[in-house]
Amino acid sequence: MTSISVESLGFSVGTKTILENISFSLDESDKLGIIGVNGSGKSTLIKLITGEYEPTSGSVYISKDKTIGVLTQDGAFEISELCSDTVLEQMYSAFPEFIRAEKRLEELEAELRARENEADSEIYRSLTNEYTELYGRFTQNGGLEFRGRAASILKKMGFEESSFSLPCSSLSGGQRTRLALSRQLCREPDILILDEPTNHLDMETLRWLENFLLSYKKNILVISHDRYFLDKITNKTLHIQNHKAKLYNGGYTQSMEQRKIDREIEERHYKNQQKEIARQEAYIAQQRAWNRERNIIAAESRQKALDRMVKLEKPENDPKNIRLTFTKGGESGNEVLSVKNLSMAFGEKKLFDDLSFLVKKGEKVFIIGANGCGKSTLIKILLGKLAATGGKIETGYNVEIGYYDQENQNLDMNKTVLDELWDAYPTMTETEVRNALALFRFVGEDVYKTVSVLSGGERARLTLSKLILSRMNLLILDEPTNHLDIGSREALESALEEYEGTVITVSHDRYFIGKLASRIIEIKPGDWNGSDVLDYGILHRGSGYDEYREFRDEREERLSCISSAIKDSKESSEKEQYLKAKQSASDARKEQKRLERLKKEAEKLEAELEEVENELYGDAASDYIKAAELDTRKNEIEERLMEIYEEIGC
Repeated sequence: MTSISVESLGFSVGTKTILENISFSLDESDKLGIIGVNGSGKSTLIKLITGEYEPTSGSVYISKDKTIGVLTQDGAFEISELCSDTVLEQMYSAFPEFIRAEKRLEELEAELRARENEADSEIYRSLTNEYTELYGRFTQNGGLEFRGRAASILKKMGFEESSFSLPCSSLSGGQRTRLALSRQLCREPDILILDEPTNHLDMETLRWLENFLLSYKKNILVISHDRYFLDKITNKTLHIQNHKAKLYNGGYTQSMEQRKIDREIEERHYKNQQKEIARQEAYIAQQRAWNRERNIIAAESRQKALDRMVKLEKPENDPKNIRLTFTKGGESGNEVLSVKNLSMAFGEKKLFDDLSFLVKKGEKVFIIGANGCGKSTLIKILLGKLAATGGKIETGYNVEIGYYDQENQNLDMNKTVLDELWDAYPTMTETEVRNALALFRFVGEDVYKTVSVLSGGERARLTLSKLILSRMNLLILDEPTNHLDIGSREALESALEEYEGTVITVSHDRYFIGKLASRIIEIKPGDWNGSDVLDYGILHRGSGYDEYREFRDEREERLSCISSAIKDSKESSEKEQYLKAKQSASDARKEQKRLERLKKEAEKLEAELEEVENELYGDAASDYIKAAELDTRKNEIEERLMEIYEEIGC
């Protein structure tokens, strides 16, 4: 059943066309990825679908009674730094209808208690009916579970239980983004719309989110530059380019393969038609040149056929992408960077300890780990921007380092784009600087923009333009794909693939890692108050992330088996000890009961012995036969008493 249908949708601002003639439809279970370069109109399309913008032309149909949940790129800012709510209260606020219902139920309960003496009145019956009806709806719609569901989602999104009571004003930007995403996931709307949901999420949280969305049985529309994420969760892809859009089946990779095939077919058909048109026009010109009646008739006939031909439009060119070529500087030694027993702590908080690794020439080393584990700190230590609390770092022969900062902190906000690059390379001419900037899509008046007004993607491109001219043989990159659109990411990947120098990169971009990584170093929380550091040997570039996941999963399975064996052994030992103790206690109880029985038996025998002796030396003294019987019984009693006395220790 169709849940969303878009027909001939268009949107313009004044004379500027943003989107035109966009049509597609989605079934209820479809998961759609929306891709396109920055500024192509992806977020505008979402606002048209949700009704925030009115279309200039066309229409959007959404199936009746469908609920919509939206996480925008600015979702984190909806949770203001001035917000006094706690993290958990923000989650509860995603359910205003339940909050209102709870408040009304409390009011009704109080009023009913106050009117207990009026149970037969019309008002009391009316209040009772309202309470019963409201409570029924409340429980049926999940009112009893929403608080537990909110807490569960928070935990799965990486929030510790101790942070639930923190005010939202104390959260970082990344935490507020995760909280905003958690609020939307908690509601489980029929149509879930996510604009760049993977920003600020570490790999483990991303894996959980992917699994959650894979099991989500309702519509998902997601704008993302995370190609691995798109491949994982989407079954359809809408590619927006040059104000128009085309729907493809499959995730990012499959859709791009199909798009490449479609484009080749379109270009071939267009070229073949142009050849045919040129041939027909040449024939017509020739016939008219001969200027005989039959030639004129033939020319007019061909011209009519040509006029009836449906002309194919020339396929539009793809938007110009940035062009990158990293040029290695002088030749470094084989051992580029040696790290030995490195440790880092801020006060009582340890980030990592006893970290050792050797980076060799030409390696592409990726450093990964959860947010806050110390990746960026490690980079700053390698660059000498921070001092480690222990260990040693040695830089190899003739190593020249180029650094890319994920926050672009090496940019002067007051300079123009042109001056920022020119001041870094003052020996270049203005033409050379402009040509370099043009490779990064800074053309015309763009070069006179001040850095402060640039978007995150533009600042990233400007920082890359500075780095690419540096001619270094070791590149240290901190989240270089952040803020870059897919085309720019692919350009960066290609440039780094061809780069002959050494690369050390911090990244959460799994597609990027998979394409380039020859080695992965993971910093992960350890059993102590710090982190374990795992070095995943040599990986095949092109499948590095998948290999790492295999190694990681195998390691976790192995550790799980060992832990399970230890647990089983411990449980077995504890069980054995318990059974032994239980048996000992049982034996002791049995022994105690046996001794008590023996004591009672001894008491009876002693009483009987006294009676036997009294009779033997009394009335039976003159009766030989009776005396013999009593004497025999007396001996039996005495023998048994001696046995009992030995056993009970008398």
